[in-house]
Amino acid sequence: MTQRPDIHRRDALLGLTAAAAAGPALAKPHAHRRDWKGPAHEVRDAMAFAWAGYRERAFGYDQIKPVSGGRESFFFPDGPSLGLSIVEALGTLYVMRLDKELEEGVRWICDHLNFDIDGDIQLFETTIRMVGGLVSGYLATREKKLLTLARDLTDRLMPAFKTPTGLPYRFVNLKSGAARDKLSFPAEFGSFAPEFGTLGRLVNDKRYYEAAKAAAKAGFDRRSKLDLIPDTIDVETGVWKSRRATIGPPSDSYYEYLWGCWRLFGDKDFKHWFDVHTRATLKWQSDRVDGRLWFAQVDFETGQRLDRRQSELASFYAGLLGKGGWMHEGRDYLNAWSAAQDKFGVLPESLDYEHMSAARKTNDLRPEFANSCLDLWQIDKDERWRELALKHFRAMVASSKTTYGFTVLTDMTSKPMAQGDFCPGYWWAEQMKYYWLIFSDTARFDYARNYLSTEGAILEGFK
Repeated sequence: MTQRPDIHRRDALLGLTAAAAAGPALAKPHAHRRDWKGPAHEVRDAMAFAWAGYRERAFGYDQIKPVSGGRESFFFPDGPSLGLSIVEALGTLYVMRLDKELEEGVRWICDHLNFDIDGDIQLFETTIRMVGGLVSGYLATREKKLLTLARDLTDRLMPAFKTPTGLPYRFVNLKSGAARDKLSFPAEFGSFAPEFGTLGRLVNDKRYYEAAKAAAKAGFDRRSKLDLIPDTIDVETGVWKSRRATIGPPSDSYYEYLWGCWRLFGDKDFKHWFDVHTRATLKWQSDRVDGRLWFAQVDFETGQRLDRRQSELASFYAGLLGKGGWMHEGRDYLNAWSAAQDKFGVLPESLDYEHMSAARKTNDLRPEFANSCLDLWQIDKDERWRELALKHFRAMVASSKTTYGFTVLTDMTSKPMAQGDFCPGYWWAEQMKYYWLIFSDTARFDYARNYLSTEGAILEGFK
């Protein structure tokens, strides 16, 4: 693993000068400045309220059903829980100074979490949620048991990488190491290196990072002449099984982690791969409708547009563009999503951006819009990004708050918006952390030098 470059802050990585070279100058911060202590307290109170409901009704289970007060397992639907919501919440509780709640969570993990389970677990979700959450929790608290558990879990995942191509199988048995499911996706073969690399640094073992990098390289090496990759591959043969290139799921975090491994480890290979793909995406997938920038799904070999739908998960790309040096395009893309937020109040799971209509009317408490607000705000400190995040947060509270926490919506177009009965684990790790960091100016986070994973796990930046 190469060493991290000596760079003081993330926007200096490619620099505001690079963004200026790519397009018009950055917007000046808004003259009006809100007192952000109030919104920060609102976010902290919401987190404490949800934690109290989870502790009362579902503590130790993967996820709470916040309307009925039920609970459920995520990784093994008919089997044991791994305390997913607790693991995902650790870093958020720390930066919010919810220290009593943090202590409760760490104590449960140390006393109860065990991975000696005869069951198949999804490699991708387990890595970004459990490995990332445990490593981040260790970095926040320095509780050694968290690091021991992260390493034990990662060792149990490693057999999935034993394929002819280096692209991992999707599932692996935690006890036997038997792996299965050879059809995979860019997000699921290319989203391991930040978690594995950080763990490897902490325990002085390069195997984890090397396996993760080899998988990402295997995907990049199979790009088309347009420098695009589609969204499905056979990990045994390396043959693509689709033609659809997208920045959204199931490809999204592959692109995040190309930049992330340059930012976190100074790995120039990842930086090159990121730049190649970004230039291709901007050339072949950029699609302006009514003056707004979107990214169409296209054929990876011809560039022919396939559709004009956009998953809400794709809104992460605005922040990624900004961090990568394409600030002008990043701002334009987030402004397009802002127009959708203005129209709907709460973003739909999928958007037909040609007609500005909801293609899927659910809302799964997604964090990507808030993530991009935080990313762009850290670069240019424009108050607009804070205002957009506040609108996003308050709309979430108004539509999703319920008896024991916050729930997904089954129809965000109905009046009132129809609630489901489910709070995903990522809610604890991601948007609550993004809201808090953008509003609070907390002393527990290094705003000048930090890295958050695709799941919001802080792998660098705790104070």
